[in-house]
Amino acid sequence: MRRAILSLALSSAFLVAGPLLAQEATPVGVWKSIDDSTGEPKALIQISEQDGQLQGRIVKLFRKPGEDPDPVCDECTDQRKGQKIVGMTILTGLQREGEEWTGGMILDPKNGKVYKAKAELEEGGDVLKVRGYLGFSLLGRTQEWQRQPESAADGA
Repeated sequence: MRRAILSLALSSAFLVAGPLLAQEATPVGVWKSIDDSTGEPKALIQISEQDGQLQGRIVKLFRKPGEDPDPVCDECTDQRKGQKIVGMTILTGLQREGEEWTGGMILDPKNGKVYKAKAELEEGGDVLKVRGYLGFSLLGRTQEWQRQPESAADGA
């Protein structure tokens, strides 16, 4: 009798927890962007979801000695011109489409240009490949962002 109750309790727990364990990884979280040319960390970006769309804002910049510790986007041509880069939303409008998130826009604060964007999780959700492009996806570049602990945004 005791064994049957224990077996029933464990089966019930797996039925309840199973769907939670099987949930797919999501880009929501904190990511470290890596500079394509130098391989050095550039920024921490916090991605959140609102109304089924992803958006990402810079929560920290990795600066070298002598660089402006709190730069503004001088090159931006939209409403972000002159705004501080830390706290700026640079990624908007990504929506899930199969295994990737598409239909978004991404700002490169270094040159002020806005590109179409898409993203895809890899390596079990620890790497986010973010592609910015003009026109169609072949004309662009992809960055690998590395997932960081949520607490990384708190210390930013």
